[in-house]
Amino acid sequence: MIVRLLTGSARGRLLLAVGLVLALALPWMIYPPVAMDIACWALFAVSVDLLLGFTGLLSFGHAAFWGGSAYVSGLLAVHAGLPFPVAVLGGALFAALIAVPIGYLAVRLSGIYFAMVTLAFAQMIYFIANQWRDVTGGENGLQGIPRELFGLDLSDPFIFYYLGLPIVLLGLLLAWRIVRSPFGRVIVSIRDNPARARALGYPVGRYRLLSFVLSAFLAGLAGGLFAISHGFASLQEVYWTTSGQAVMMVVLGGIGTLWGGVIGAGLVVELNDYLATAGFQEIGIVTGTIFIVIVMVFRKGIWGTARDLLAARAKRQDPGGAKARDEDPAPTPAPDVNAPA
Repeated sequence: MIVRLLTGSARGRLLLAVGLVLALALPWMIYPPVAMDIACWALFAVSVDLLLGFTGLLSFGHAAFWGGSAYVSGLLAVHAGLPFPVAVLGGALFAALIAVPIGYLAVRLSGIYFAMVTLAFAQMIYFIANQWRDVTGGENGLQGIPRELFGLDLSDPFIFYYLGLPIVLLGLLLAWRIVRSPFGRVIVSIRDNPARARALGYPVGRYRLLSFVLSAFLAGLAGGLFAISHGFASLQEVYWTTSGQAVMMVVLGGIGTLWGGVIGAGLVVELNDYLATAGFQEIGIVTGTIFIVIVMVFRKGIWGTARDLLAARAKRQDPGGAKARDEDPAPTPAPDVNAPA
């Protein structure tokens, strides 16, 4: 099943194999903590793409789930001494839990109104984290989060990367399974034409809510693992700019592609690390400029544009049409990032 993640063709299997090899080789090529950051941000971006690209809802409040899970995972690791995978799962479940009331109110809206409501709720979580200093540490953050796994020494970031990577891969696999399931096809139809989906008898609000909660769960997995990796959870994790950065990653890579979020995360995290190491202060100017250029030149993002070019090339080489591949449906078209909400 996993070998059909990209397409059912040999090219798709090759690309998947390359992706897995790169994931395994990443800490050998770059600093291992940065490699772990890329993996966590990749899963976070994919969670945002699940909501934006496949459900058609732009959220600026996903920092609440990323950061909320970071704090809860850290608290479980500090006070309960749980193994880090269990602590991360606990944080993800907390993210899904708080997503239920937030989503119940937000999914009634769409477009900019949905984005503003999610942003407002995220700022409420930020306020709580800032004020509840006895628990979260306030501006000092939650420090000293241990990496516990049945007595194993996980202080080496190289070792921790390979223990944390399966969580990220399982999260990515879950996202792929969601969008390729009948549920995924329904939310895409709701994205494209909610009135028609409602006329066909689908409870649009319930499907949007479930998609919102699943997206929050994946964001929670990423945020909890990020906090355990750093041994620290700060207010930055629940600040609105964290949501904006995840959205930027999705747009850079390609909305509605899943893999675009992975590529966007890798580019942004590695670029930020390179500029910070070089002592450059105004990192936002560089990343913002690159974002503008890519949006103007590649309207469907890096991965989305490359996918379309490969499809057009294959069509030119086989004008009569290749035999139908029943094992894999046609890819979901990504929405135009410049189209009105």
